[in-house]
Amino acid sequence: MKARLAASAALALGIALGASGCSMVTYQATTEHYDASDGVSVDVGHLDLRNVLVVSDDGVDGTLIMTVVNNGTEDVSLDVQFGEGGSEPQTIEVEAGSEVAFGVDAAEGTDEVEPIVLEGIDTLPGAFLPMFFEYSGAEGVEKLIPVLDGRLPEYENLVP
Repeated sequence: MKARLAASAALALGIALGASGCSMVTYQATTEHYDASDGVSVDVGHLDLRNVLVVSDDGVDGTLIMTVVNNGTEDVSLDVQFGEGGSEPQTIEVEAGSEVAFGVDAAEGTDEVEPIVLEGIDTLPGAFLPMFFEYSGAEGVEKLIPVLDGRLPEYENLVP
C-alpha cells in the first residue's frame, strides 16, 4: 500500500515537472528588450533614448525624433552629432527625473518639445545615419539611426 502511494506521488510529481518545466530551458522572447517601433533605442549613462529616428524626404535635411528619459538625479546637457566626420554638436537639456519627447505626441507627464532639424545629413531615406550621443560624466555612444521619409501618416508633418 505504501509503495503504491509513493509511486503515485512520484508519478504526479513527474507529470507536474514535465508539464511546467519546459519554461526552465526554453528561450523566452518576452524577457528580451526589442524596439517595437520604427526607431532604435540608445542608452547613454543615466539617459534612455527611445524610438530614435530621422525623417527626411530629400536626404539633405532631416528631423530628429526621439523621447529622452533622464533616470538620474542631475540635469543633463546631451550633445548630439551626426555623420561620419561628426557635425557641430546640438545640445539638448534634460532635467533630472524627466521625460522629453522631441517631435512626437508625448505620453502623460512627458514634456513635448519641437523636433530638432538636422541640416546636411546627406543620407537618403531607407539608409542609416551614424549618430553620436554623449554628455559630461558618461561614455558616449555611436548608433546607426534609421532615416525614414514622410510617406507614413505619422511622419508626414515631421518632414523638414
